[in-house]
Amino acid sequence: MKNSIKNKLVKLGQVIWNLLLIFVGSVICAIAVNGILIPQKFLGGGFTGVALLLHYLLNYLPISFLYFFLNVPLFILGWFYAGRRFFLYSILGMVVFSIALEFPTLTFPINDKILAAISAGIIMGFGSGIVLRSVGSAGGLDILSVILLKRFSVRLGSTVLAFNSLILIFGAIFLTLEGALYTLIYIYVNSKVLDIVVMGLSQRKAVTIISEEWEKIANEIKLKIKRGVTVLDGRGGFSGNDVKVLYTVISMRELPRVKNIARDVDPGVFVVVSDTMEVMGNRIGNQPHW
Repeated sequence: MKNSIKNKLVKLGQVIWNLLLIFVGSVICAIAVNGILIPQKFLGGGFTGVALLLHYLLNYLPISFLYFFLNVPLFILGWFYAGRRFFLYSILGMVVFSIALEFPTLTFPINDKILAAISAGIIMGFGSGIVLRSVGSAGGLDILSVILLKRFSVRLGSTVLAFNSLILIFGAIFLTLEGALYTLIYIYVNSKVLDIVVMGLSQRKAVTIISEEWEKIANEIKLKIKRGVTVLDGRGGFSGNDVKVLYTVISMRELPRVKNIARDVDPGVFVVVSDTMEVMGNRIGNQPHW
């Protein structure tokens, strides 16, 4: 009985936490749109950018309405490919973002357009990242980004950057080239901040170690870092001698300790550190749960 109640409380806490992430992130994104993008006449990224472009061309249509309308076909796609839980949370995110766009926001006192573009990119990337740290999204390009990430391992920021190139082309044609170039700065900063918030804070490193003291190094890593180590058979390309190759995946903060262990055991150790895109696993995995 107690375990059942505890499990229900845990699930309730997870629901509240995800709703909070979606709400806060969506409001932050709306602040970037109303406070910087619109006053500076910039375009935006994803479906927000499409809504802004249509708003500038047809200024009698509110952005919130345009954004909501554009999301309808994308949510149909999300229903089939993104998962039911993600779909339902994303509907909430879209509604919150659309409503938040209707509330006026104080204009940021930034006169320099480059600084305005950078600031907008940081705010929007941070807000979008918070939303995507949940199990949902704020709709728009987030849904397409998650689908491509899950099915083809395409980074979130890469999808955003590629899609937004089309928006820049149309912006340069129908609005001004200068505005499109400032928007390019905003989009680039947005994509980088988005990757940092969603994946960068939990970035994993793949470490390859070659040493004659491989057994001692492996034991030290298992004992002090509490990480598993895979021992591979290799052969030296020049010497032709058989060697043992250690392979392990660790978190960013564990990397200095692993390098120190390897160096202390064998000063002549050969170590290669590689970035990972995604890691699936019970203890070391960092794949988002969408």
